[in-house]
Amino acid sequence: MTEMLPARICARIAEEISCRPHQVEAAARLLDDGATVPFIARYRKEATGGLDDAQLRTLEERLVYLRELEDRRGVVLAAVETAGKLTDELRASIEAADTKQTIEDLYAPYKSRRRTRAVIAREAGLEPIADRLLADRSLDPAAEAAAFVNAEAGFADAAAVLNGARDILAERFSLDVEVREALRAFMANRGELVSRVVEAEKDKAEKFRDYFDYRERLDKIPSHRALAVLRGRREGFLSVAVELSPEEEALTPHPAEARLADALGIRRTGRAADEWLLSVVRWTWRVKSRLAIETDLLEELRERAEDTAITVFGDNLRDLLLAAPAGHHTVVGLDPGFRTGVKTAVIDATGRVLAHDVLMMHRSEGEKETAKLKLAALVTRYKAAFVAIGNGTASRETSAVVGEVFREHPEAKCVRVIVSEAGASVYSASELAGEELPGLDVSYRGAVSIARRLQDPLAELVKIDPKAIGVGQYQHDVDHQKLERRLSAVVEDCVNFVGVDVNTASPQLLSHVAGLTRRVAQEIVAYREANGAFRDREALKSVPYLGAARFLQAAGFLRIHRGANPLDGTGVHPESYGLVARMARQLGLGSVRELMGNEALLRRIRPQDFADDKFGAPTVIDIIRELEKPERDPRAEFKTAEFKDEIQTIEDLRPGMKLEGVVNNVAAFGAFVDVGVHVSGLVHVSALADHFVKDPRDEVRVGQVVRVTVLDVDVPRQRISLSMRSDGAAGPQPGAARGARRGGRKEDAGKPSQTALGAAFAGLKRGR
Repeated sequence: MTEMLPARICARIAEEISCRPHQVEAAARLLDDGATVPFIARYRKEATGGLDDAQLRTLEERLVYLRELEDRRGVVLAAVETAGKLTDELRASIEAADTKQTIEDLYAPYKSRRRTRAVIAREAGLEPIADRLLADRSLDPAAEAAAFVNAEAGFADAAAVLNGARDILAERFSLDVEVREALRAFMANRGELVSRVVEAEKDKAEKFRDYFDYRERLDKIPSHRALAVLRGRREGFLSVAVELSPEEEALTPHPAEARLADALGIRRTGRAADEWLLSVVRWTWRVKSRLAIETDLLEELRERAEDTAITVFGDNLRDLLLAAPAGHHTVVGLDPGFRTGVKTAVIDATGRVLAHDVLMMHRSEGEKETAKLKLAALVTRYKAAFVAIGNGTASRETSAVVGEVFREHPEAKCVRVIVSEAGASVYSASELAGEELPGLDVSYRGAVSIARRLQDPLAELVKIDPKAIGVGQYQHDVDHQKLERRLSAVVEDCVNFVGVDVNTASPQLLSHVAGLTRRVAQEIVAYREANGAFRDREALKSVPYLGAARFLQAAGFLRIHRGANPLDGTGVHPESYGLVARMARQLGLGSVRELMGNEALLRRIRPQDFADDKFGAPTVIDIIRELEKPERDPRAEFKTAEFKDEIQTIEDLRPGMKLEGVVNNVAAFGAFVDVGVHVSGLVHVSALADHFVKDPRDEVRVGQVVRVTVLDVDVPRQRISLSMRSDGAAGPQPGAARGARRGGRKEDAGKPSQTALGAAFAGLKRGR
């Protein structure tokens, strides 16, 4: 039986995902019982009150964290109690802690510690003097210290004794939870991330030039800049600190020291011990608290920046996987190359390789003419609907040659599409490619992958490690396990959102279906090859290792088109087939098939008439929607950008040009657009629309075809600035003031920040 979820966890997650605690409890119970997020979101709406997949993913992630928090809380309570230090007040504080950091702060004073200077001072019996000077500030520190001189213990005079007492109090103050949290909050709200070049490494640190003398508010810095600075520190090129503004850092006492003194009630009142206690406060901040708090804040910044980068990667991956498919057509795939030629593969509507060749388009005019004749013959012979051209080296030159073929051989003309080849080389060299394309040389596999990803991006891209697809931002700087979990969840959600044709899908695609493992996916394919195509979903129950529980999870996402039961080609789950049959009978129909696609009849159905204890109105409404457009693909309609043949390289671009392009990456600072010149151009967030844009994803998605205006071309640095504003302008630059603060000139205010754009381009290049 599933363990009851603690009420405080239910309440906290409910607040975070905007639902009620009983919904969280129901979803947690389903997850604990082995249900997957896609299954719960699609087929258990009544149980969870309609939580969507995004809410459920957050719930699943937070559930892990909060359960770990509860486990750690129990361990800490037991440890402190065993040490005999657990007071009612401390227990209440630990019970109320809502983060792991707070629990660790509360536990810190009671941990077994290494022999610090404070520990040595306590062992020498100096704690009483520390307590006395703190409690009675009228005492003279030097006079009191004389009574505690202990040469054998290393405290030979009054100065040494006072230093020992200082160490004891400094450690105590730095471990005080309330004081530490107050200082941390102050520095988090007012602190700035400051980076400076390590002079000894300056000659090697050119890629971090933007951060040689840089500062930005911790609570304002975007994730890509934070990750860039932290990478520079990790590689030894930058020194990094958390500081207040230069003006505040110059104050005496330091503002943080003043707050620490206020929190401890230490101030100048004319008493004998005041100055000594203020020196202890100064020592506490400079030696103990500052470094610890800086470490905490940099770790928090890293986690925030990583979370943002991982979210950006996940969102871009989702858009790429759900890009519109060209459909089941014959495609000629071209993997361009100058010296080694254009690798060519023809695939049929099912992705099977029909022919392959190398077309030497770019070495000499004679070879080019021969290649053109060969390409025309391939397109004509196999009646290809598309020519898919990889967007890597020689892609625009190859596209231009294909355009010549279409003009010179009208009978061979079809749709020409530039396709992202990110990850194609990874697939080509993989063991999977060898299994799928036995006997085909590795050099041709990339062309096959390019052609197939035009037919169905989702089915082909799931074969490639998501990190190799190239839509991330500083992906190598983030927690790899966290990134892996997020990307795996995105792939699973996309696959199940679209559904999978069980009679054509690869094992890799099937393995992402809710409830299925790689082993079961392979068994499905093996059974299909041995017994022929599945005629209905019921036949899946005969597949080894696909038991009742897995069938329940997976069946609704597995499609069987033109099978024995028309519902098998839809998202209607087999457990609801009886309900659909009742609908057909109520309408006086002889079969379910007559109901499918008949919107006039379906509009006559009242969901409440079919809602019962098992299937509520939300599920009935979903079923009706499925029946309205049976076997529909939920992805967008296929559309492709038209690149101009006369524009092939960055040198061909001029400011003011109007072009079509394809968004190939979206980051927090804007979108990168492929305009067909091998180098993606950046549309800064300020130039994405005529209105203010807070989040670039509100305006653009990976794979979207957009119209852009060229703003600026920097050939030496291979950078292109673009605009999507109707007036073709750059738009206001929110980074101008920040640029001036880092040393920019006043007269540059309002101009595009080259520092910000440079960091953006470098970030994309390094992140990929």
